[in-house]
Amino acid sequence: MRLVHNLTHPSDLIIDLAEGPQLARAIIAAHRRSHLQAARAVGWGRESATLIVTGWPLADDSPVDFFLRCRAHLVPGGCVAVLLAHGDIALPVDVVIAAKRAGLAYLQHIVAADRPPRPGQQAQLAIHTDVLILTRSAIEGGRADG
Repeated sequence: MRLVHNLTHPSDLIIDLAEGPQLARAIIAAHRRSHLQAARAVGWGRESATLIVTGWPLADDSPVDFFLRCRAHLVPGGCVAVLLAHGDIALPVDVVIAAKRAGLAYLQHIVAADRPPRPGQQAQLAIHTDVLILTRSAIEGGRADG
């Protein structure tokens, strides 16, 4: 829900390449437009998207080829959210390197936990996924920092 609300406007298109119904539910609840799961079966369409959400690792494409395709289907300033299983500390670096080679820039790393901490209690969070946010810079050099 937070990805959809924070990274898109109601008129924006979202391409859903993630496994499972969670993103589709968030898109519907937020009244956004999407190719939903059909994007995987019939292609990504002709219209550029503001947000592409995908799982990782990829099944078919090389990482650089995949990110080149993402870049071609993003509006300037659009984002790719890559969902990573938590635990492999080298994986985020590998994803960012492949994305950079395709002309996407690193924007943000979000860690998703299954329950919030409670005040006054020491507890370790059960982290279940990392989300890397990459962007198609509006500047042709691909640098997000201007």
